[in-house]
Amino acid sequence: MARPRSAGYDDQRDQILARAAELFAQHGYTATSMNQVAAACELSKAALYHYVRDKHALLALVAEAHVKRLEAVVAEVLAEKLAPEARLRALIVRFVREYANAQNEHRVLTEDVKFLDEPEREAVLASQRRVVSQFADTVAAVRPELRGAELHKPLTMLLFGMINWMFTWLRPGEPLTYEQMAPMVAELFFGGLGSVSLPAAPPSPSRKKTPRKETVL
Repeated sequence: MARPRSAGYDDQRDQILARAAELFAQHGYTATSMNQVAAACELSKAALYHYVRDKHALLALVAEAHVKRLEAVVAEVLAEKLAPEARLRALIVRFVREYANAQNEHRVLTEDVKFLDEPEREAVLASQRRVVSQFADTVAAVRPELRGAELHKPLTMLLFGMINWMFTWLRPGEPLTYEQMAPMVAELFFGGLGSVSLPAAPPSPSRKKTPRKETVL
């Protein structure tokens, strides 16, 4: 008979995931040992294995938990039934805030997902695609003509380019915080979105498409 989980099981596992993400972000997945994770969590190695099967499973849990949180943020904003521009502004601000509190997890997502097995990696990428698709649909709702020109997704990826890599250069409070930067990102994107011109002509149908490298959030 399986041993029942303690009342604080989920809280303890969340702490383990947070400490593991911090170590993976600082040292890299391959250079981090389960001994280091256990020490960071002030647990014995045996106790750590009560919560996670092995280091590979730990990486999968960190990545999956992060993308699921991002999906939850999107769902919360969509549930507010805002007008298109207000909805896009809310998505941008919420994501900047979310990344401010999940810099380690985001670094893991951008650098260590390649170490996952294909089914696990595909599950993470599928979550990311859903997030990008919801953003792109909102961009198209703000400017519907962009969808016909197939520009809504490229513009969405440009937007994520602003958001995704902020953690590499922004030092909170020197002089701006993430909270202050969030509306600036929205204003910068909206200032440029209205100025985007549609292509003069669609690409030639005979032009071959080259496979694209999967892009993460």
